[in-house]
Amino acid sequence: MVRVPKLTPADAVAALRNPLAFIADRWTPRPRTVRRAALAALVMSVVIVVTGGAVRLTGSGLGCPTWPECTAGSLTPTNALSYHSAIEFTNRMLTYVLCAAVGWAIIAARSEKPYRRGLTRLGWAQFWLVMSNAVLGGIVVLVGLNPYTVAAHFLLATALITVAAVMWQRTGEGDGEPRPLVGKAVQQLVWALVVVSLLLIAVGTVVTGAGPHPGDSGDVERIDVSWSGVAELHAVLAWIVVSLTFALWFFLKGVGAPQGPRDRVRELFLILLGQGVIGYVQYFTHLPTVLVGLHMFGSCLVWIGVLRVLLSLRERADVTAELPAQSYDAVSASIAGTK
Repeated sequence: MVRVPKLTPADAVAALRNPLAFIADRWTPRPRTVRRAALAALVMSVVIVVTGGAVRLTGSGLGCPTWPECTAGSLTPTNALSYHSAIEFTNRMLTYVLCAAVGWAIIAARSEKPYRRGLTRLGWAQFWLVMSNAVLGGIVVLVGLNPYTVAAHFLLATALITVAAVMWQRTGEGDGEPRPLVGKAVQQLVWALVVVSLLLIAVGTVVTGAGPHPGDSGDVERIDVSWSGVAELHAVLAWIVVSLTFALWFFLKGVGAPQGPRDRVRELFLILLGQGVIGYVQYFTHLPTVLVGLHMFGSCLVWIGVLRVLLSLRERADVTAELPAQSYDAVSASIAGTK
């Protein structure tokens, strides 16, 4: 049984001044724990997108008609409000769960030995993105679900997923200089895939803003464009992403690229196939809410898949692995001395 040290008054003061440093001095998580914490933050960043979509698809966007309170004078729904209020309020509460997951990732990254500043910064970047999007979500409510603010809300959530995915990837790597695993031509092809994927997501927000799911049963402003036309543009971009992915897989196989990038491209291709089937079925069945929700979940998976392909093009070794033997001994002695 591990003995828990007593908390002295000096310890209490130190904990109040810098709680992260206080925890890091007394706890060293395993690398697996840090990786799981980063994965939890990534999963919650996807969950909050899906539940936000459920709010819109059930017409509950103004279930809590004000912000930060749910109604004037009450932080929670009142008996006079409908089930839409419960749905919107639940989504707001999940933001706290997301904050807890991001906080856990920050604490785990800050406590890892040796200290990895870059990993901790990625955790803090997620925190500030969550805070920014929470404020933007409040603005979305206050302006009556203006479609442009709703689109910005989703794009900021996509930025959160991006940082969370990068942090998760970095927990499985060292802090050495990135070493490319493929040639320049492959890297350029992948960057083209990234750019088109971003355009696909951006146009998808326009499809949402012009489509038949405004987010509330009342009179909500819509983007004044042809929904069918922008949906067709969205489909064209999706086919370009699929084509680039297909070409990339054959190219990697032809040049004998490492197995890692090829596996990530194959995974992305399978995700795109599933997303494409859902997209066409929902288009021809007049956008049933369940399929639209699945399509939003799929869009998150597609973007994560694209990021994993991009990040698989290089490897990063541990810094200590790149040091001469004497330097490595010095680092090891320094770490041992701090304990």
